Amino acid sequence: MPTITFLGHAGAAVRASAFRLLADPWLTSAGAFLGAWHQYPRNDHLDVAGLADADWVAVSHEHLDHFDPWFIDRLPRRTRILIPRYPGPAFRERMAAAAGSRQVIEIPAWERFPLDNRGSWITVIPELSPMCHDAAFLIVADGRSMLHCNDARLTAAQARRAKHLAGGRLDLMALQTAGASWHPICYEYPAAEMAEVSMAKRVSKLRSVQRLVRQAAPELAVPFAGPPCFLDAEVGRLNWVLDREDGAFIDPDMATDWLREHLPGQRWDHFRPGDALDLDTGEVTRDPVSAAFSFDDSFREGYLRKYAEDRAGAIAGVLAEFPEPRPGLHDRFAAHFEYLGGLSDYFLGRIDMVVRFEITGPNGGVWDVDISPDGVKVGDAAPGTRPHYRITTAGRWVEGVLDGRIAWEDLLISFRLSLYRDPDVYNDHLVGLLKHANAPALQAVEAYETGRDESERIVVESDGVSYDIPRYCPHAGEDLSVGAVVRDGQVHCLAHNFAFDLSTGRCVNARSAGLASRRVR
Repeated sequence: MPTITFLGHAGAAVRASAFRLLADPWLTSAGAFLGAWHQYPRNDHLDVAGLADADWVAVSHEHLDHFDPWFIDRLPRRTRILIPRYPGPAFRERMAAAAGSRQVIEIPAWERFPLDNRGSWITVIPELSPMCHDAAFLIVADGRSMLHCNDARLTAAQARRAKHLAGGRLDLMALQTAGASWHPICYEYPAAEMAEVSMAKRVSKLRSVQRLVRQAAPELAVPFAGPPCFLDAEVGRLNWVLDREDGAFIDPDMATDWLREHLPGQRWDHFRPGDALDLDTGEVTRDPVSAAFSFDDSFREGYLRKYAEDRAGAIAGVLAEFPEPRPGLHDRFAAHFEYLGGLSDYFLGRIDMVVRFEITGPNGGVWDVDISPDGVKVGDAAPGTRPHYRITTAGRWVEGVLDGRIAWEDLLISFRLSLYRDPDVYNDHLVGLLKHANAPALQAVEAYETGRDESERIVVESDGVSYDIPRYCPHAGEDLSVGAVVRDGQVHCLAHNFAFDLSTGRCVNARSAGLASRRVR
């Protein structure tokens, strides 16, 4: 009986004998992240009213391509909303504001939550590190199971545990294969370097999926959750990322082809908005509207032109909600960062850099934020100061962050900014401070990072030399025995693409704790 209807992006509708559940439905015509992201392919032909008539809606995290307040507002009052329990309050508070009088239920990690009185249930599986508030859903409906990974980068151990909880069988495993982050596409790289970094991240993501699926061995594995497209003038230039040959994102069709080639014993398929899969019989019903869509490069230009015309009004409505900032932007900006500076001494010590903000438009300026163990200082940019990060964006977006209408991460993921860093090393704690911006979440990260046990170790070999290293990545806990590759004297963790020099243990591409590596012969 259980049927999965794919809604586009990471959305799925589960129809069981006694209930209907939606997972991460993103259906608004206004897109997401300041109107920058839009569903690709479009899914506005789906019956929104019919989909909204659900018993349960499960939303994995607060990213607006998963958490759609517009759709939440259209749910019946009887619909109950399920979210993971995270260390900080941000997602819970945002969902409560969107849900109104509807019941919002937080599910603790790995705790089975019943969906009916016939044995169906759901649980949440968050990423190991609380730095990332992302979680997968394991759904068991009428005896069939779906591991809906969303954006969560699960470890092999987590995937195997999920399979065990589901009775030793995963009928469907849906995984993100097109990680859509602001790096590298918003960075000021030369064209050749941009292409090289983009392809490296694309392949790393596919390898990560390949290894996770090999460990879980589901009956059917499905690439999904992206990529988006960009429809308005400010970000439309970024659609190069969809190029099939050398774009930064990979579409589900190409991902499926790559994964079939590299893991041929596994059954793979991909689906478009409105496609339905019967988990009992395996029968697939293809949506006739989506069937006319193609990811081919030759199809894209005309498709996106018409799509942009159709959504121009909705996008204009979003942009109108963010007028130019009023006078005093600098003072509000400085007060905001002084508040952030009081949240966690641990994060200040891990950041320890100058971040330059170039705020364009009325009442903007060029301001340096000096973050150090001694605190945070904000002032006009000094000519002799060399910032580690430079972030350029419009004052209208910064004003939205300062008054609480959007979060820093919403702005970062909107791609309505540009970034530069020197040296070109990622600082996870800077991003973590901005995106969490609350003490409980930051305290959870500190407890996780300072309480790790490195006693379990493995031996890896590079260029004929063996190294004894911790089994688990010091960044976010990925099992390096199955979730890493070793090349050129470095171990590359596939979960978040962090690389560590085996001879020194130093992380070479991010500000991270080192890997306690020892040469053994």
